[in-house]
Amino acid sequence: MIPRYSRPDMTAIWEPETRFQIWLEIEAHACDAMAELGVVPKDAAKAIWERGAFEIDRIDEIERETKHDVIAFLTNVAEHVGDEARFLHQGMTSSDVLDTCLAVQLTRAADILIADLDALLAALQKRAEEHKYTVTIGRSHAIHAEPTTFGLKLAGHHAAFQRARQRMVAARAEISTCAISGAVGTFANIDPSVEAHVAAKMGLTVEPLSTQVIPRDRHAMFFAVLGIGASSLENLAVEVRHLQRTELREAEEYFSPGQKGSSAMPHKRNPVLTENLTGLARIVRSAVTPAMENVALWHERDISHSSVERIIGPDATVTLDFALGRATGLIEKLVVYPDQMQRNLDQLGGLHNSQRVLLALTQAGMSREDAYRAVQKNAMESWQDGKNFAELLKTDTVIGDYLSHADLDDLFDLEYHTKHVDTIFNRVFGAA
Repeated sequence: MIPRYSRPDMTAIWEPETRFQIWLEIEAHACDAMAELGVVPKDAAKAIWERGAFEIDRIDEIERETKHDVIAFLTNVAEHVGDEARFLHQGMTSSDVLDTCLAVQLTRAADILIADLDALLAALQKRAEEHKYTVTIGRSHAIHAEPTTFGLKLAGHHAAFQRARQRMVAARAEISTCAISGAVGTFANIDPSVEAHVAAKMGLTVEPLSTQVIPRDRHAMFFAVLGIGASSLENLAVEVRHLQRTELREAEEYFSPGQKGSSAMPHKRNPVLTENLTGLARIVRSAVTPAMENVALWHERDISHSSVERIIGPDATVTLDFALGRATGLIEKLVVYPDQMQRNLDQLGGLHNSQRVLLALTQAGMSREDAYRAVQKNAMESWQDGKNFAELLKTDTVIGDYLSHADLDDLFDLEYHTKHVDTIFNRVFGAA
């Protein structure tokens, strides 16, 4: 986490103050449950809530000696609670606190990310509807293919982020489990009802079987979902970066008054936001492989996963939160140039209708092989010499045997390519 790519709500989840506060709540709720069972005096459980406190500097000081963060925390809390603190952590193990805390933090992070996705979806839908019929050339392999609309481009990204949101909701449910099961997860020294109580109080569900740790396939799934979402962000960013290229100039990032594009060249308007999004996506995805590797732990537990999660938990969620916010602002202010889109569409003299001509010839009786050969012959001449494709077709006697000039004119109607836009929009936004 660095301030440049961080937003306060997400960052706050990972601050030491938040982490230790969650630890304290876990311990206090566990004491309440054990008090109901008669394992802990009710006055002791009450004392934890009333006098339980901690100081981060003091915890750090104790940990320098103990080399154990949970023991350092418990020692510091005991300094505030007094004699009743001996009932803290009864039958529990460190992972009960650490894993349950991480589940709370990731659940809260997921809530923020879902809200981020909702904001991005709203921005994409608004701009997609604005440009529903803004015709532009579709490209495959970066080469002119057939017409589409800019609204459809944005609708495609909207559909991707709908899926990202669905995955995020599922990942939230996957990660939101509580483990208060003691050493090696057998509940030998703590009753399962304590776990159920803590889970309910912390907004989690009970982990069916924790081998002292919550199974790490849950975390692997969570970070994989973050990685896929980041890849969808990069896909959106790369589209804008390409459209902003000088040779295309079909859309570009908003360039604010006073903004500078280059320290050397005053004319530059660089796609800095989308290039940044591409880089941030790489950071988020870099968490996926370590999370996958954390799944394989020794026997009932080891701590090889711990150092990894202390890094990727904050870094991946904070970075993705920032990136989603940046992407939303990008789309809201995206500058679109419909006239330039039309100029680019017209650049190849109607070649984007080659498939229509091919299909019309086959419908008129020509074999597909002969039709392809006849259309490609004229298309290549149009491509190389800059001649109008429709006019070339009209002078081709082979094609003339099958299609009249009026037939060919009909095949160059631009609205043909947009006749199902409403259907596609209903599919995408009808389910939004």
